[in-house]
Amino acid sequence: MNMLEKFPITQYISEEGKTVHSEATDITADLVKLFYEKMLRARMMDKKCVNLQRQGRIGTYVPYEGQEAAQVGSALAVEKGDWMFPTYRDHAATMTFGHSLRNLLLYWVGRIEGGIPPEGKNIFPPAVPIASQLLHATGVAWAEKKKKTDRVSLVYFGDGATSEGDFHEGLNFASVFKVPVVFFNQNNGYAISVPMEKQMNSKTIAQKGLAYEIPSIRIDGNDIVAVYLETKKAVERARNGEGPTLIEAVTWRYGAHTTADDPSKYRDQAESDQRRTTGDPLLRLEKYMKNEGLWDEEWVTTMENKITNEINTALEEMQNYPDPSIDDVFENVFEKPTWTLDEQLKQHRSIKRGQMS
Repeated sequence: MNMLEKFPITQYISEEGKTVHSEATDITADLVKLFYEKMLRARMMDKKCVNLQRQGRIGTYVPYEGQEAAQVGSALAVEKGDWMFPTYRDHAATMTFGHSLRNLLLYWVGRIEGGIPPEGKNIFPPAVPIASQLLHATGVAWAEKKKKTDRVSLVYFGDGATSEGDFHEGLNFASVFKVPVVFFNQNNGYAISVPMEKQMNSKTIAQKGLAYEIPSIRIDGNDIVAVYLETKKAVERARNGEGPTLIEAVTWRYGAHTTADDPSKYRDQAESDQRRTTGDPLLRLEKYMKNEGLWDEEWVTTMENKITNEINTALEEMQNYPDPSIDDVFENVFEKPTWTLDEQLKQHRSIKRGQMS
């Protein structure tokens, strides 16, 4: 049996919005509406951020349009008190888990406050170095296990991260010590400009869990029902002391790696246009809701207006936020500043006083 046969893509709702898995019937109407609301909110926020970057109002931005089901569905599967470890692309997950939209915007204008979650929310700052967050998630999960809590770590990463040493170290450690962590891979087929087949011989990401005796599954990352239910199973395994799980969510990002990237240089953008009409996560759920008699145009319009107001309020709060202090550059490096940083801070303040006088 080859690996594609060993790890088939698990699907609960088809592209046509039809139920194709018996467990899909466990999803309530209220939960389906919550899925749609959170995905729509994430997409509208993403589109707004891309527009803000093009207007020069925020810095280089990392879009995620097309990956909403993977992020929202998984984020809804964890509980308050659990830990989330995002990459620089997982804003749909963090905003679903409770991160404020204002702080998300502050992050993209380079403010230190942008990485600070609301009180009581265990969300690590976005990891820019590839795969480093897997070690953080594993370490925190190990600490929670040693403290005898039932808290779980959920960590996100792309397909390119699985070619990094930190990925293998994290999985190996988590396997040996059976720590409560869920490794959630979003496989969109490209590590920036490098297609999956050029960076690995593995046919799937899920098979990489075999070396570490970690239960692994490959799911349709654009099927939010599959994402939610399979992530919830993995979270409960971790919470019950059964150790880690590796999830490969097969998805697709429509746009560029970042707003500084041109994807047409390395992939056929016609495929993105085609996927919008067949595999889009919001469109799939819309079809399902119509098939189940749950779709309500007035409800959607009301929700869009509410989300628009929420985003505009967050933008206004970001723009009116107090000016930053350059002292933050010196004071937030170590818990206790070193003598070298103290000297640099003194020099900076001396220069600043000279400029003001």
